[in-house]
Amino acid sequence: MNETATTEQRLPGPTQLGRSSPGSDPGAVTHKKTTGRFWFLLAINVFLAIGLFTSQTNQAAGLWAVGLMVAMMLLGVSVGIALSLASVAGLFHVSSTAAVVNVLSSAPFSASSKWSMSVLPMFILMGFLLTQAGLTQRLYRATYIWFGWLPGGLAIGTTAAGAGLSAVSGSTIGMTYTLGRAGIPEMLKVGYDRRVAVGSILTGGLAGQLIPPSIILVVYAGVVSVPVGPQLLAGVVPGLAISAMFALLFLALGLVFPKLMGRGKDAPTAQRDISWRERFTSILGLWGLPLIMLVLFGGLFTGYFTPTEAGAAAAFMSVLLTMYYTRRSQPVHQIAKALVQTARATAAIFLILIGAEMLTRMLAVTGIAGTVTDFIVELGLPRFGFLVALIIFYIFLGMFFDTMSMILLTVPLLMPALDFYDVNLIWFGVFIVILGEIGMITPPVGVLAYITYNLTKDREINQGVKITLNDVFMAILWFLPFAVLFLIILIFWPDLATWLPSISSAT
Repeated sequence: MNETATTEQRLPGPTQLGRSSPGSDPGAVTHKKTTGRFWFLLAINVFLAIGLFTSQTNQAAGLWAVGLMVAMMLLGVSVGIALSLASVAGLFHVSSTAAVVNVLSSAPFSASSKWSMSVLPMFILMGFLLTQAGLTQRLYRATYIWFGWLPGGLAIGTTAAGAGLSAVSGSTIGMTYTLGRAGIPEMLKVGYDRRVAVGSILTGGLAGQLIPPSIILVVYAGVVSVPVGPQLLAGVVPGLAISAMFALLFLALGLVFPKLMGRGKDAPTAQRDISWRERFTSILGLWGLPLIMLVLFGGLFTGYFTPTEAGAAAAFMSVLLTMYYTRRSQPVHQIAKALVQTARATAAIFLILIGAEMLTRMLAVTGIAGTVTDFIVELGLPRFGFLVALIIFYIFLGMFFDTMSMILLTVPLLMPALDFYDVNLIWFGVFIVILGEIGMITPPVGVLAYITYNLTKDREINQGVKITLNDVFMAILWFLPFAVLFLIILIFWPDLATWLPSISSAT
């Protein structure tokens, strides 16, 4: 369901996807590489731990602790545990045992008792319920029916479905897997270029973590202590805008380079046979989604609901919708399954929030946040240069971490610098979420690139078309500049993110 829970699974890296030599045992080669990588990373963790406990200054201890935290994540330790262990180790070295006991006794309650975080279980439950109700499949089918006839129509429909699916599910990774299985074979069947088919899947989820209900924006709001309602509303316009930009891009490609979109052939018979009645029927089948959005957005925008009340109302509507859509297939069982999944996902996220609270306290004690700010200020970068440097930094960081991990690792460090450059924190939440989503597709290690590549090895997905890892990387390089361009637009036109929250606060 969520980024955190999903990315704690072992995802294939570049070495795991390499081909073995003829006559070798692929399983043995992969095992040998994995074992070697494990021992290498373990050695790095030991080295960093020794460096931490032998450091002579508080700032050095903080840096060693952050390095140890990153190394533990790369080793496969869950994000929450890595944050907690490294922070406690840093505090233990620079302070007393009593300080560590105080953090261990107070941080879990402090992190998990924030009222703003009470909306998280509601959003997570809503996502699981709508998935169990089958609305995700209905959504993709509807976008295919409505946009498939356009030049680049399937790619446009994929973009629309990607925004909707990842907003509903709360997981870009889960959306990529679901959308890839449904969309890639459909596009290849009608002659789409393999790189366009793959690229539309990878860019389809860029808006998903911006359009409410966004779990990551809620977590970010908790980390920087800004109101959850305005932060959620801030993502709406940028989310719709980036989806619209890619939809127009695919339309332009379909018009200028029709063969890339399979338009060199006759339009598919299936599209010609779709009647207007079928189109409107597909929309009617999604009647539950706008109802939920009306409750959620209407309550937030008018101020009638607090974010938690809006989340609870939307979750309740999701329960009713699930009972209706699954009325012939054990609705109580489907709801119970969603509740269990919600409990697991919520526990995973709150463990991370507890670790983030410990990290913030460790950074305060060691003074590392001030050190980072001093370093940034001494560079003498203007505000625009600072933000461009962050784009480069986060794209690199996204090769190794998911969006939530990047936020929790870096935002506490950047807070003083953001204050120095007078960066609006609500605007920055939108900026950093887009950056994190871009980072997850960036070669050579972006996790979404490998998930998509693994999908395309299935003959039912690739339809007999050979898709190499190089094709996946090329697809990303084709479309990545447009995503970065959108970030530049957001820098020069911050009202994209701040306009709707300002309207809401004025009403």
